[in-house]
Amino acid sequence: AGGKGAAVMGMFIKIILIIIAMHVTVLVLQFCLAGIIARRNPFRTLWTMMPAYVTALGTSSSAATIPVTLAQTKKNGVSPDVADFTVPLCATIHMPCSILKIVACCYAISLSLGMPVDFQTYAGFVLMCGITMVAAPGVPGGAIMAALGLISSMLGFDASMQGIVIAIYMAIDSFGTAGNVT
Repeated sequence: AGGKGAAVMGMFIKIILIIIAMHVTVLVLQFCLAGIIARRNPFRTLWTMMPAYVTALGTSSSAATIPVTLAQTKKNGVSPDVADFTVPLCATIHMPCSILKIVACCYAISLSLGMPVDFQTYAGFVLMCGITMVAAPGVPGGAIMAALGLISSMLGFDASMQGIVIAIYMAIDSFGTAGNVT
């Protein structure tokens, strides 16, 4: 039993490290694209958002981070009218890092259990997660709870497999929230 526990923990750690690396990649790509469009240094603007990132790490709540995100967005030169409208609106519906985390967890579990993994199934799953996350609550664990129906119906995960996804997701929920609000 000790060998299995070590193997499971090793898999969890690998998944978590891969997901965090993917979050960093997503943020850098988003800020580079925005930097090109806005003609601003993407790394400086990303650095300006770090107070919002750290606040989200501590709270695991997109909604609770709105005041900090709003202040940092304005410091990045976004007009107050645009920031005042978009930050509260997008705080709980813009969830790319949550979707990334859910899909990566499910994919890793599918691979580790020898389940069939095909592009068509996961492409549909990603698209449906994108739609579902618009309605997910901006509270800790809200995204994974909103996605459980999709995980079950589209990927065929039973209750024990869903429990594994929830455990991995909740272990790093604050990193997804931080990526979403940033």
